[in-house]
Amino acid sequence: MRNPKPKEWQASMYSKNYIADYKAFNFVDGEGVRNSLYVSGCLFACEGCFNKAVQNFNYGTPFTKKLEDQIITDLSHDYVQGLTLLGGEPFLNTQVCLQVVNRVKTEFGAQKDIWSWSGYTFEELLQETDDKLELLNKIDILVDGRFELAKRNLNLQFRGSSNQRIIDVKKSLALGKAVIWDKCHDATESFEQIKKQDLI
Repeated sequence: MRNPKPKEWQASMYSKNYIADYKAFNFVDGEGVRNSLYVSGCLFACEGCFNKAVQNFNYGTPFTKKLEDQIITDLSHDYVQGLTLLGGEPFLNTQVCLQVVNRVKTEFGAQKDIWSWSGYTFEELLQETDDKLELLNKIDILVDGRFELAKRNLNLQFRGSSNQRIIDVKKSLALGKAVIWDKCHDATESFEQIKKQDLI
């Protein structure tokens, strides 16, 4: 795992404007029905990363206006709550993410919420480059922090290790400190996954 100094990693130096995947109408990347954009490239290199191939900035395909238009069309359905940015690292792909987020704001205003996952913590992002700060200011919920394999916990809601937080960005920016999302509900017990042979 890498720990960058403030402003050490700049999106303009690394991003190729590639995306790894786009998944419409899913229920796993945040609250409600969501459309999820997976950007390519991440420098954190967390041990146990579940999406290691997407650490490569050249993975996948270039982001296009056609895909941007598709995202907007998919978001236009009343039952879709919002957009989720994942990766890879969204804050090292601000060119793509800001383009999409700005379009969502133009088309829908505050009707659709925007979630983002990041290896950066909220506190680190406050010390970051202007593009990262702009993206932070335009999202609603941030799931922050590196994945730490030693702190892995399957009972956690929307995150993989106990150091990670689900942050209400608007409240946090207003107070100048991280405020945990008030709908965060972690499980109190876990259940063993049913194995295929158990069903035979």
